[in-house]
Amino acid sequence: MSKHQSGKDKGKPKGRGNDNNKAKSFAKENAPFKKKSQSARSSNPDEIRLNKYISNSGMCSRREADENIAIGLVSVNGTIVTEMGYKVKRTDDVRFDGRRITPEAKVYVLLNKPKGFATTNSEGKGRTVMDLVSNATNANIKPIGRLGRNSLGLLLFTNDEVIAQKFTHSKNGVGRLFQVELDKNLKFEDFKKIQEGFKVEGKLVAVEEISYIQGESKNQVGIKIKNTGNTILRTIFDNLNYDIVKIDCVSIGHLTKKDIPRGSWKHLTEQELNTLKMI
Repeated sequence: MSKHQSGKDKGKPKGRGNDNNKAKSFAKENAPFKKKSQSARSSNPDEIRLNKYISNSGMCSRREADENIAIGLVSVNGTIVTEMGYKVKRTDDVRFDGRRITPEAKVYVLLNKPKGFATTNSEGKGRTVMDLVSNATNANIKPIGRLGRNSLGLLLFTNDEVIAQKFTHSKNGVGRLFQVELDKNLKFEDFKKIQEGFKVEGKLVAVEEISYIQGESKNQVGIKIKNTGNTILRTIFDNLNYDIVKIDCVSIGHLTKKDIPRGSWKHLTEQELNTLKMI
């Protein structure tokens, strides 16, 4: 190699040097850079991928969720979604094979309700039971069944649709035991009528069990029902010409008010939950 050539080449990058310059130029246009830009533009903290939403609900893995989405088993706000990567908000109505699901951990809160609180999660209703359990969890729990504003006793809250459905089917639902105080003693013939069931406006009104409360006067009775509300109690006694002084739900299935002061709540234990699921 001549000195002239050597001098001419002096200071120039050898071999790959020129290629490296080209590579650097090309890197500005490569895919990873574009993907990063697209991700930044499309991210929304209020949205979550549908397959992750389903996986977080505990129904199946993300991969299995994709398979179920593809075959049309998932709907969002009433519309079947088969698009991969579809995003939803946590407030959307997402259903897996017809059953509504939630990406939150399942929560079960048992409240001993005092008087003066409406059983609703709607705003503008004055003091509600939601005010009493507001610090129990961040999950979107709802009361199962109803207790009148001036009724007392146990009320269960959850975001578990499967458990909630146990209470909505009165034939095989979960029994609730009420202690009812009347304005006068319950006559034995009326006691028997309630026990056997009777018709009101052509519809049979029946309870699971009824009994006088031992050690108390005959104006106090225990009644077990499987209905989610307690309006049936007022229907019964209105038709038999009794006024209800007090209604107190003392148990839900095997759950009792033990160690729950009036106006307080507790989370169900694992054993209590497992027993409830077996009912």
